[in-house]
This record gives sequence, structure tokens and C-alpha cells, in this order.
Amino acid sequence: MVMTHRELYLSARNALCQTEPQQTAGLIARDLICTFSGKAPEQMLAELEYPAQEQVVSKVRDGVRRLLRDEPLAYVLGEWEFYGLKLYVNEDVLIPRDDTCAVTELAINQALFLEKDPRVLDLCCGSGCIGLAIASRVKDARITLADVSKEALAVAKKNIARNKLGGRMSTFQVDARERAPGFLGKFDMIVSNPPYITAEEMKQLPRSVDDYEPHLALFGGEDGLDFYRAIIENYTAVLKPEGFLCFEFGMGMGDAVCHLLEESDYTIIERKRDFNDRERAVLAQHGRKG
Repeated sequence: MVMTHRELYLSARNALCQTEPQQTAGLIARDLICTFSGKAPEQMLAELEYPAQEQVVSKVRDGVRRLLRDEPLAYVLGEWEFYGLKLYVNEDVLIPRDDTCAVTELAINQALFLEKDPRVLDLCCGSGCIGLAIASRVKDARITLADVSKEALAVAKKNIARNKLGGRMSTFQVDARERAPGFLGKFDMIVSNPPYITAEEMKQLPRSVDDYEPHLALFGGEDGLDFYRAIIENYTAVLKPEGFLCFEFGMGMGDAVCHLLEESDYTIIERKRDFNDRERAVLAQHGRKG
């Protein structure tokens, strides 16, 4: 049976109203149709009475089924926007969240004041969202994306190509819990959104996170601080003299992360809050003189 775009939209919206308010369900239905048809919202609006392609109908119906099973919208769409960039995402990487804008903004603001052609390492990069955002805003920055997961790096490489930033970006598979390999060279700044979910918090994750997002990118050890300890111990050596380290951290972890940094000769430069006014990121400088 042939369906118009309007009929497809109403069908998807009504089905999604099982779990979402009608306005939210309508926005999601619109996003599904636009993404799978490759049409901008204004184009879809102009073509509401046109028949939808059979392939689009099939993908939208499948997307609705997946959403009703609590699969995140980003994975259903296969893309998500972060810091003005449209990124490819799948279940091999965490979905970029607004929380991460705090550490990204800290890193960008500092990178703008570094020497010409600064080198920045995005460690535990996942989709590459932080490093890509830095590269898009700091036009002379050279960014290295690094992660232990080869599947995550495959996603990051797609995002480099998708956003046409290949000339200034590279990727390497490294483990943040092990000594930094010498081939990486020296960096003006390291930025990281490492796994920081505690053992207790892992037991309480929402189904949409627990069932779909990679636990490798979530679990930070019993107290959530394992990766902060490891990165400070293993990667300070690849910072240039008086280089910078920029971390995202979980709610209530700021004091503990800053204490770890200060114990290792870092000076806290700035602590930043996210959109929800929760402390979420820190910028520190190693071996600062004066």
C-alpha cells in the first residue's frame, strides 16, 4: 500500500505516543522521515502529500520498533549533532551528549591561545567528537584521536572524512591504562572524556544506556577514577613542558579529580559547569612556574 509522507508521519507519531508526549513524538517522527529520505524538514513539509518511497516507509517503521524497545534515537538515525558537527554514531561509541560541551569548550578556548600549530591528543576519543570540534574551531590545530577500541576508531575515521578534516587529524589505537607509546610524540594539550561510571552506578543505568551503549566506554572502576589515575600516570610524559590536561568527569567527582591532578604537579586553571549547572570539566597545567 502506498503511503504519503503525511500518512507515514502520522503513523509513526501515533505509534511513538505510546512512550513520548505527542509533541516529542512528532519531532522524532519528522527526524526519522527526513533522515531516511534525505530530505530537509522544509522539503518534507512541501511534499507531505507525495508518496513516500517503499524503502523509506520500511526504515521508518523499523526505526519506530527500535525506539519502542528503548534503543537510543541516535543509533536508530545513525547520526547525531555535536558542537555544530553532524557525526556518524553506532553502538561501538557513546552518543555525544550536551554534558561534553563543557570540556570541549574548555579545550577549544585553551587551544586558541597555544603556540602556532598546537598538537592536541583526544584520549579515549570514542566517536572523535571532542577532537573534531577542536579541529573545526582551531584552524591550525593538529589533532590525534586515540582509543583502545578499533571499532570506535573506525567510527572516528568516518567522522573525520565526513567533516573533511583529514588533513590535520590522525588516529591511533592505544590503551589509556598503559604507558603512552613514544611514537605519539609530544602534545601541547591532552583532552579526555574517559570512562567514569562507578561500580554502583553501573547497576542503576537506564535501559537505553545499559542495553545499547558500550560498557567499555562507561565503566571507570569501583570509584570511577581508574582512568584519571592511569592517564595522569601514563600520559603526563607526552605533554610538552607546562602542557595542559583537560578532563570531563561525572557528577560529584570534581574535587577527587582535581586532587589527583594536584598530587602530580598540576595546577588547576579552571573548573567548568555544564548546561545543567553541574560541575563537569577541569583544565589543568603541568609543572606551571610562577
